[in-house]
Amino acid sequence: MLDIKQIRANPELIIGKLNRRGGDFSYLYDMLETDRKRREAILEVEALKAKKNEISKQIGQFKREGKSVESILKNMDDFSHSIAGLEDAVRQYDDDIRETLLKTPNMPADDIPNGKDDSENVEIKRNLEPTQFDFVPKSHYDLGEALDILDFQRAGKISGARFVVYKGLGARLERSLIQFMMDLHANKHGYTEIMPPYLVNETSMYGTGQFPKFMDEAFKVNDDRNLYLNPTAEVPTINLHRDEVIDKDLLPIKYVSYTTAFRKEAGSAGKDTKGIIRQHQFNKVELIKFTKPEESYKEQMLMLEDAEDVLKLLKIPYHVVVLCAGDLGFSMCKTYDIEVWLPSENRYREISSVSNAEDYQARRANIKYRPDTDGKLEYVHTLNGSGLAVGRTLVAVMENYQKADGTIEVPEVLRKYMGTDIISK
Repeated sequence: MLDIKQIRANPELIIGKLNRRGGDFSYLYDMLETDRKRREAILEVEALKAKKNEISKQIGQFKREGKSVESILKNMDDFSHSIAGLEDAVRQYDDDIRETLLKTPNMPADDIPNGKDDSENVEIKRNLEPTQFDFVPKSHYDLGEALDILDFQRAGKISGARFVVYKGLGARLERSLIQFMMDLHANKHGYTEIMPPYLVNETSMYGTGQFPKFMDEAFKVNDDRNLYLNPTAEVPTINLHRDEVIDKDLLPIKYVSYTTAFRKEAGSAGKDTKGIIRQHQFNKVELIKFTKPEESYKEQMLMLEDAEDVLKLLKIPYHVVVLCAGDLGFSMCKTYDIEVWLPSENRYREISSVSNAEDYQARRANIKYRPDTDGKLEYVHTLNGSGLAVGRTLVAVMENYQKADGTIEVPEVLRKYMGTDIISK
């Protein structure tokens, strides 16, 4: 979350930066008024407690002198009631301020472009030209059904819409991509492998900024422990270090985390209803970093290169865009999207977002480090990026490596995992 001290010091600047996202964040002025009342109430409580202490000292003296203490005790009761009322008010102010900060997104970085949505994102690099065919390319779902490696009909029978059953070499391709990505990031890029729980608690969801913003997108478990199905490996992996002070000599910490992710896709009715682009359940390999603040943007660029390496080795065309302020994720300051070429759609589609949250998530999850031996604690910066979304990578492989006869060539780097160089019926 944002630092209220920073908002208090320069509300016009902070609100102006937030408004670049396309919303109206003037409600923060109301929060500052609540903050003013809170601080006044705290000062009043401290003053009343000081007076109460002074009066309490008089009780013993009055008793020794044989004087009545009835009036003093009444004053003590009056002070106690006033203090209790003010402390209740402070707690309510605290709750109101926290609720406001939790619903307020991160500030966009100063150097990202202005814009209202993804149409105003800016391309910064491109790798390989879009794949060309001497035949009309098929979609991944047509290829998958014809080869009997993707079964949407039976998935619908088992679960419903936006699910798929991977079969035969389709299942092996998905598994091979996961292993290829995990091996690449662990062995070549130096990330520590993580396989976290698939169920996360409410505190973890708040810690990364999933809640309250995306509460309607989450699958809640029918259980009295307030557990949710993991929506992205970012949630459990960031929360590995919640409420911890990390040794500065360990930074940056680099994790590559594999999970199955679950999302309701509540706001995507009518979008990508065919195929596996937008599923309720999907596999994802996620890159996570905890860094010193001064190193976070350098580490973001390195993470971007690590994610790109997957597509370079697969030899699949892609480009990279920097997101404009209006398309930026809730918790993020700056994001690069890697978009892969899909021949059936004749366009690029997002396959990874590589983002820097600066200290926004660290504040929510209370993750700190001590820059100097005798210095005060500071918040780390957190970064995350898909390395990659596995299902969408499978789509990209199927579509870019398809042949005129409906078979699919297996990329060279996957053949040792697949045990074949062609997917055919």
